[in-house]
Amino acid sequence: MVALKAQEVDRFVAKPPESVSLVLVYGPDTGLVSERAATLIKHAGGDDPDPFSQIKLDGSDISSDPNRLVDEALTISMFGGRRTIWVKDGSSKNIVPAVETLLKNPDQPSFVVIEAGDLKKTAPLRKKIEGDKLAVALPCFPDTAKDVDRLIDEETKAAGLMISREARMALHALLGADRRASRGELQKLCLYAMEDQRIESHHVEEIIGDASAFAMDELIDAAALGQLKTLDQGLERFEAGGMDAGVIASQALRHFQQLHFCKLETHKRRSADDVVGSLRPPVFWKRKSKMVRQVEIWPVEQLERALIRLNETVKTARLNAVLGPSILSHALLMIGQYASRLNR
Repeated sequence: MVALKAQEVDRFVAKPPESVSLVLVYGPDTGLVSERAATLIKHAGGDDPDPFSQIKLDGSDISSDPNRLVDEALTISMFGGRRTIWVKDGSSKNIVPAVETLLKNPDQPSFVVIEAGDLKKTAPLRKKIEGDKLAVALPCFPDTAKDVDRLIDEETKAAGLMISREARMALHALLGADRRASRGELQKLCLYAMEDQRIESHHVEEIIGDASAFAMDELIDAAALGQLKTLDQGLERFEAGGMDAGVIASQALRHFQQLHFCKLETHKRRSADDVVGSLRPPVFWKRKSKMVRQVEIWPVEQLERALIRLNETVKTARLNAVLGPSILSHALLMIGQYASRLNR
């Protein structure tokens, strides 16, 4: 079966067909990958699942023993219902031999979900699953402005709260890099504003403005402006908190792509302030002056070099979770040192 398009994924997750026995959930948004995998397992298990029929495996369990996945998938649930198998970290280990064997058993009764990272079109695991009629690959890309709006509506409706236009705009500047982090911050925001019955921009600033989940904006700004002390402190804070280097690297890459676009626009005789002010979704007001300055100091050629470096950092960080933080720190410090000279 071919990979589903982004707009088809939500419908599939809400009601996966009985004919599908294996689903690969992958993409750069690790929070969304995890959320969709959990939702699939929940729906496949039914309203009252037997806890003994829900199996979790690590990619290393399968790569070291390929028969383990097949054995679990062919086991019949003791108390009825469909057996579910959730494979974590499927992209960091070679589990293709186990998947190939499983796909040769079209009548296996279990529902298998493989949670992976950002896989290229040429990745063996992705190619194998996309080429099989009983399996489906679900891509998970960073949220668009429309996705963020829907997420805001979901959480505010669940909390019974209204939200002002200004607060919504402020949230657009803060959310979207990681679905799980975005949802968590929205739930915290709703709880914080519960007594007021309406979320205003000051609530967003007070509860999310300094949140560690979004401190990566401060980290990336520090790198782009050459604020080495702030950058060094931020990296230490993220490392101590168990940073997801892939997520931060992806956010840094998107930020520099935006800087590159803005810089090209200034070559059309537009001011940096005008270009940054016209971005949609809008830049959070606290960051606008910083971003204007970044557009002013960075030459196009050096932005393109930074994009190449960050693109490589994203790939490497996702392929090697152990070395990811060190690789990201080195890349951001290199960018910060160059920006420091530009900003003098």
